[in-house]
Amino acid sequence: MTAETIWIGVGLAGQLFFTSRFLVQWIVSERRRQSVIPVAFWWFSLLGGITLLSYAIWRRDPVFILGQATGLVVYARNLALIGRARRSLAA
Repeated sequence: MTAETIWIGVGLAGQLFFTSRFLVQWIVSERRRQSVIPVAFWWFSLLGGITLLSYAIWRRDPVFILGQATGLVVYARNLALIGRARRSLAA
């Protein structure tokens, strides 16, 4: 197995994580009969973003790198806000 094959696998895994976030959101929304963005959506976004950023860096694609790096800030911030709200409710 070559390094390129491994990196293509990394890229595909990142895309799978990223696609999973939409499936999770859709399933939860259908069950609740309203539009919902569950916490798992943000975790899959973060996992997919980190994995795809790694792949983009390996490919040395500045457009892909910029897009994924920017998204990571949004995903991490949403998780931080959710964590803060949960801690506030617990206190």
